[in-house]
Amino acid sequence: MKRFVISAALAMALFVPAAFAQNSGEIGAFADYVRLGHANNANFWGFGGRASFNVHTNVAIEGEVSYDFQRAFTRNLADGGTITTVRSGLTLLHGLFGPKVQTGGGPVRAFVTAKGGFLNFRATGTRPTVGQGFVDQVGGVLDGDTNGVFYPGGGLEAFFGPIGFRLDVGDLIYFDDGANHNLRVTFGPHIRF
Repeated sequence: MKRFVISAALAMALFVPAAFAQNSGEIGAFADYVRLGHANNANFWGFGGRASFNVHTNVAIEGEVSYDFQRAFTRNLADGGTITTVRSGLTLLHGLFGPKVQTGGGPVRAFVTAKGGFLNFRATGTRPTVGQGFVDQVGGVLDGDTNGVFYPGGGLEAFFGPIGFRLDVGDLIYFDDGANHNLRVTFGPHIRF
């Protein structure tokens, strides 16, 4: 038993520092753009965050959440063609999780990803503050209009030491009476650890 404990301690002393010397993951924030096809290609902007952990040099497991703000729609009314701007009260909350396959560990990497998750739509008649709107929407994911999502995408990331920038483009496909395809673009800073 004593030999086993000494061998295990020696193995940990040799291999654990080498494992932490590698880049073991990333964390980042991003601006989020979604072009929602079923809302006449309405453009939604928001923010989000993601974290990933490398399970191999070229494979990471990644999770992310983003919130897209309310937006105003312009509508033509039937009473003589008057144009009126109407606040929709529609916000989006999406969460995704899945693998990211990336090229080698250099300063510039290309990647592809295929994630699953959810997209929650929330429409309100009021205009809450951003923080309150986000909290209310997270609380309403189980009660609200939540749909399953598949997100195939890809992009580039460039690092200068531990700090870098990432651009991600893909198809946010949510399932509600069939597959609904929507362009999604994210960009923002990332930190390797």
